[in-house]
Amino acid sequence: MKVSRKKRTLLLRVIIIIALFLLTIFLLQSRSKIREFEKFGYAGIFFVSILSNATLIMPIPGVVFTSAMGAVFNPLWVALAAGCGAALGELTGYLAGYSGQFVIEKKDWYQKLTQWMKKYGNLTVLVMAFIPNPLFDLTGIAAGALKMPIARFLFWCVIGKILKMLVFALTGSSVMQLVGI
Repeated sequence: MKVSRKKRTLLLRVIIIIALFLLTIFLLQSRSKIREFEKFGYAGIFFVSILSNATLIMPIPGVVFTSAMGAVFNPLWVALAAGCGAALGELTGYLAGYSGQFVIEKKDWYQKLTQWMKKYGNLTVLVMAFIPNPLFDLTGIAAGALKMPIARFLFWCVIGKILKMLVFALTGSSVMQLVGI
């Protein structure tokens, strides 16, 4: 029995959405274990950032971890590790949009966001990745649904995330210097 291309695409989208949902549940239940990665230095920071940004809509607060690590390690390297990890973690939102666009296409907010993404796609990803907010997944979903090339999405996301993480790492470092630790 031959399955049509449309049905295969729909099945793939449903499987990806279910997998992302299960990953989100797993990560939320494993929050305390994720903190154990800090003993691995910059590689641990990278992996914690991936995991803390891989959840959909309900992020684990990775910027708090980044601030703490900025007080312990070199803030620039912390920002690079955390920013790159965060951008990779954000691929869950992109993939949800790429494969699950049928779920959100009819929402008013989605129509407005897609208009903005069509007009200012790169800038939207950059700014939303830089601003600390739990709603970046919506930007990733829109980018995926609009089929923004994944390399372009990652490029602008990495820049925005590194800049944001640099602010948090420097803040953590400065606070520790102020209190004399």
